[in-house]
Amino acid sequence: MAGRLGAVDATPSFWSGRTVLVTGGTGFLGHAVLEGLTRRGATEAEGTRVVAPSSSECDLRSAEAVNRLFVDVAPDVVIHLAARVGGIGANMERPADLYLDNLLMGTYVIDAARRHEVSKTVVVGTICSYPKFTPVPFAETSLWEGYPEETNAPYGVAKLAQLTQLQANRDQYGQNGIYLMPTNLYGPRDKFHPAVSHVIPALIKKAVDAKEAGSDHIDVWGTGSASREFLYVDDAAEGILLAAERYDGPAPVNLGADQELAIRELVDIIVDLVGFTGEVRWDTSKPDGQPRRGVDGSRARAEFGFVPATDFPTGLKQTLEWYLTHRAEAEARSV
Repeated sequence: MAGRLGAVDATPSFWSGRTVLVTGGTGFLGHAVLEGLTRRGATEAEGTRVVAPSSSECDLRSAEAVNRLFVDVAPDVVIHLAARVGGIGANMERPADLYLDNLLMGTYVIDAARRHEVSKTVVVGTICSYPKFTPVPFAETSLWEGYPEETNAPYGVAKLAQLTQLQANRDQYGQNGIYLMPTNLYGPRDKFHPAVSHVIPALIKKAVDAKEAGSDHIDVWGTGSASREFLYVDDAAEGILLAAERYDGPAPVNLGADQELAIRELVDIIVDLVGFTGEVRWDTSKPDGQPRRGVDGSRARAEFGFVPATDFPTGLKQTLEWYLTHRAEAEARSV
């Protein structure tokens, strides 16, 4: 096994004999990452151990708790996925909570990984860190060219601070840490409670509820003119694991699907898929969020061969099917 501090060879046996700590492993993206580790045989490899504590088992906002976790687990690889997230509504209601919780979790995990000489640390950031007005497709070189869109800024800035910390630690201590920025994620196990849901689960729930109630309309925030890019959660997990195996650079890397979609078009697709035939009413008093989002995925392709495998219609259908068969779980509020 490679030394505990420094670059790690990118080989098919990367996970063999290692202890892997996945923060946020019980969450939406975390589930997909753990399943990805299982698919590639990492969880069954001789001498390999995967540890994914829940937030109730370890409060990552506590430096003391994080240090105890690292002492107990002694990880060789850390994949930091834990985050407090939400849609525009949650960002507007709890900006201070989202800022501080994400800042503390990332800061303490990265620092503990450095102090415990973890051989590789993978930190997952957010596309919300990009400036409000960024040329599309977003290139990683644009990351510092302006302030994020206001409703995303507290969360986006807190996550972006973790890139600075990783790069500073690399320069001063030689810490091998990489930083990945997935675009908007969707898929099974997403959050469908209105207080915390993002755009796709929120729209699916609205359309399903309206259809079942026989309503003649649904209300949708904004004008529909904003655009987003959506990455299926299993594809995002694959990108994260490929990066862990093959990428050791200091530069941040986008994970995207190379498909920008207007929200108005997205609504049409979802209501058609659900079978809701009523009117869509746009509440223009509510914000659109960032005007456009679409990322340049060329760095991920070049550095570690990431190409998403799931086309949007297939992924959306699988998301709807999961929601319809897991309503109680999907709608349980999770902050």
